[in-house]
Amino acid sequence: MPADQPDAGAATSSHMMKTTKRGRPFLKDTLDLFATLIVSLELGPHKQFFRTFPNSFSTDEACLNLASLKFSQSNRGPDPREPSRIVTTTTTTTFSMTREMAKAMCQHFMDARLIENAADPSSNLFKDRGVYVLTPKGLHVLERFISKNGINSDHISNVFATQPICMKLLHLERRSSDDEIIVSQSVITTLFRRFVGHKPNYPPQSQGQLDAYQQYHERSKGIALMDVQDKAQLGKTAMTHKYCFAAVSALEWLCDFTSVVGREEAAEMAAQFVRFGLIQLVSDKRKNNDSAIIFTVRGSAPGGNSPVSQHGEFRCTAKAIYRVTDEGRRVARWDTPNRGPSSRDSPNASSANLASTERSSIEDSTETSAGPAADAPNAGEAKIQRRISIHEKLNGSYDADSKKSGKESNTDRLKKILEDPMLRSLFREFLRGNFCEENLSFWLDVEDFKRKFSITSSAVASTRPTTGKSTPGQAAMERHHESLIQTAFQIYNMYLAPASQCELNIDHGLRNELVAYLSEVMTGLTGKAFQGRVELEQASAFNATQLQTMIRLYGRIQTHVFRLMATDSVPKFIKTPKFMAVRNWVDDDDNDAPGGGHTSYAPTHPPGLEDAEEVGGTYVTVSQAASEKRHRQREGWTDKPL
Repeated sequence: MPADQPDAGAATSSHMMKTTKRGRPFLKDTLDLFATLIVSLELGPHKQFFRTFPNSFSTDEACLNLASLKFSQSNRGPDPREPSRIVTTTTTTTFSMTREMAKAMCQHFMDARLIENAADPSSNLFKDRGVYVLTPKGLHVLERFISKNGINSDHISNVFATQPICMKLLHLERRSSDDEIIVSQSVITTLFRRFVGHKPNYPPQSQGQLDAYQQYHERSKGIALMDVQDKAQLGKTAMTHKYCFAAVSALEWLCDFTSVVGREEAAEMAAQFVRFGLIQLVSDKRKNNDSAIIFTVRGSAPGGNSPVSQHGEFRCTAKAIYRVTDEGRRVARWDTPNRGPSSRDSPNASSANLASTERSSIEDSTETSAGPAADAPNAGEAKIQRRISIHEKLNGSYDADSKKSGKESNTDRLKKILEDPMLRSLFREFLRGNFCEENLSFWLDVEDFKRKFSITSSAVASTRPTTGKSTPGQAAMERHHESLIQTAFQIYNMYLAPASQCELNIDHGLRNELVAYLSEVMTGLTGKAFQGRVELEQASAFNATQLQTMIRLYGRIQTHVFRLMATDSVPKFIKTPKFMAVRNWVDDDDNDAPGGGHTSYAPTHPPGLEDAEEVGGTYVTVSQAASEKRHRQREGWTDKPL
């Protein structure tokens, strides 16, 4: 049960976590609680069955922390009554649950493929005495949570450096009322294309020789396919079915690479594939006494020659084999010749365009063997817009509808480079070769500094009452303030101090303004004349308002550096052979996302807005750590901790 505590001495409120009709917590609550738990744990080596598992935790540790887990978040901003002052607002959320409830919560984490049994990854049950590790999907979710909430993650940095991370996670938007996936033809089209990949994914013959990173990368390309041959019968020749896959493997893949929260939900999505004519049952050779779980989804069909039927059925048995149909191959665009960036249509195009004229055929109710689901809302007609692809953005060939000149196109290109981890890493290499890498490093360091100044969070397990005067949130904020002071002057001493290690070549007026401010403040604090460099011990008395002024001055220099990179470095960078090669590869991956472009931002139609129609959609989030690690591997670098 979470309880919000806005400030010490302020009123508190308690409420039960929202659950769906299936009994699981809403997805957002599940992901937030999972990440809060992991941040509060001290992941380390644990032994089980004569083996040692690094970066793991035990059942007892998880249950103990969940019994009394505190998440504190502090936000800085100007005082509404006096904008020159900075005020800090701290909110503490406490989760309290029994051991049995904590185990049930951890079972939800397993179902969502956020954690797995270290000794037996195939096990689907959270055991009373087990050792668990994070999955690649769990690491992706954790990375986003840490970045969004400004959490110090030094104690778990080794996990990100030594384990595979899901690079791109496809999110399926949900209804705010019951947290069910909003199913539409465009959603199923996008999900299916991600599921089968850009081309048929037949595992390489040397699969057994691949390490964990390589095996995971092969899986991420799409469901592993195989050819299945029927036994020859009397008077009939044996038939070979191409593009086949096991039903159980499909469920595992959907749980690992999308936001579905369990095999039941994955089976419903697979049943939608059947209903839309994208896959077809080849065989199910289970014995008569073997149990069979069959999921069925229903909806209206447009009629005529449409491959969409009124219902779809998916068999979740160990022996069930499905294949990709001719319609599935067409939707996946496997057979499109010379698929180049300019010839790729949107997942919301072609058959997905039926959404605007045949809405009744794609807003479905879902039924399973566990019980009927609620009817989907009548979403009405939704305008489907095509997103600009990375290829078009980087080449300045799209219509931006307003004031786009040559210089501004370079600005747009630089923004896209800075947003994409792969391109950003390549851009850094280019700048290093031209002896101006410090420009990018300064811009990124200031951007990170600004984010950390605005928000900070901490998660701790409070197993006994605190006796000190300060709350966990206040203590975290004090530590965070010390860290901010250290970061502010590390940036100054690294890039802006006279004869610094990576001294920037910036406008003389900007440098003088910063030096004048530091001279005034440091002279007031120490009583001594400013000598051009700042020792951290001298700056310990800096307050939040002074730090905000530093951020404002850094921001002006950051803008100057950005313009310098856009006008001088970007035009040269986009002509390099390495950029051209990586750009095409990145653009090919963009096809995973709806509308032909991936994003690491919020959904286009966020659920939960009052008086707003909820229209289904998808979006992709990208792991920066995984992207940079993969870029190093593509360049043939040795893998180093991130």
